[in-house]
Amino acid sequence: MNNSDAVGDSTKFEFTIPDQLYGQRVDKALATLCEGHSRSTVQTWIKQGLVSIDEETPRQKDKVYGGEHVEIDVPEIRQGEWEPQNISLDIVFEDDDMLVINKPAGLVVHPGAGNPDGTLLNALLYHFPNNRSLARAGIVHRLDKDTSGLMVVAKSEAARLGLIDQLVDHSLHREYLAMVNGRVISGNTVEEPIGRDKHDRRKMTVSMMGKEAVTHYRVDERFRNHTLLRVQLETGRTHQIRVHMAYVGFPLVGDPVYGRRLGIPADSHPDLEAALRSFRRQALHATRIEYQHPIHGELQSWQRDLPEDMQTLVAACTADYE
Repeated sequence: MNNSDAVGDSTKFEFTIPDQLYGQRVDKALATLCEGHSRSTVQTWIKQGLVSIDEETPRQKDKVYGGEHVEIDVPEIRQGEWEPQNISLDIVFEDDDMLVINKPAGLVVHPGAGNPDGTLLNALLYHFPNNRSLARAGIVHRLDKDTSGLMVVAKSEAARLGLIDQLVDHSLHREYLAMVNGRVISGNTVEEPIGRDKHDRRKMTVSMMGKEAVTHYRVDERFRNHTLLRVQLETGRTHQIRVHMAYVGFPLVGDPVYGRRLGIPADSHPDLEAALRSFRRQALHATRIEYQHPIHGELQSWQRDLPEDMQTLVAACTADYE
């Protein structure tokens, strides 16, 4: 175990899977690393969605390969320290059991190193105080700080577990809009495993030692030097769209980690040059989400258009192409 912090009768574990556990099941590996906790206890944590491996919710039978970053929040862990904050939320849907939220770019989902507050979690505790009783205040999945778009959040424990089940078996569907550098001729599927970059732990990379990752994309609109893509995921690996699109040679506009240096195409329209210089995030928006309601089973689908900054980017690309 690399690190653990006791808070009352609960503990937060945070560590990296050692290479010597390569090939072991997640539950077995974590039981080995979480001293004093049985394999059955670890399995319960996994089932309850309290375990995050590279920011994803694993299954018990998944394999580890070494180098994965693990966080485990046992119930009530640190939640007394989280402060409710009056941060506005764009609520698309709400009932007694769950929410659908349209997250703006720039909003961190969960407190962490460098972002102790000012997050979606802090906002949830302010607007929905009862969510304090839920692990991660009802948050069951994440979007990167600078990715905008739709997220589901639980308001009851039954809904939380139901949504986690759909995330694990990939029956919760998400569609993204992404503006990429380059002219994509046609849609395609990227099937390349993704793992953590051994040279830079903040990055992910295509690696044969990584986890299966499948990304489908099709052209929504093509411009002179850029393409707006619709992207669907079969898997939900950390930074998956950003890594896969960079891998096939079409990195996202504005991506500070996987993108190119700012390159203004020759003879660009002035609006495009200005838009590219001012666009400071990956051009990625979770535009559509579909799931079965975790309580009554109704199929629900929600969609939100591009935020203003990406609309401006599309308009500039259009002006450049005309």
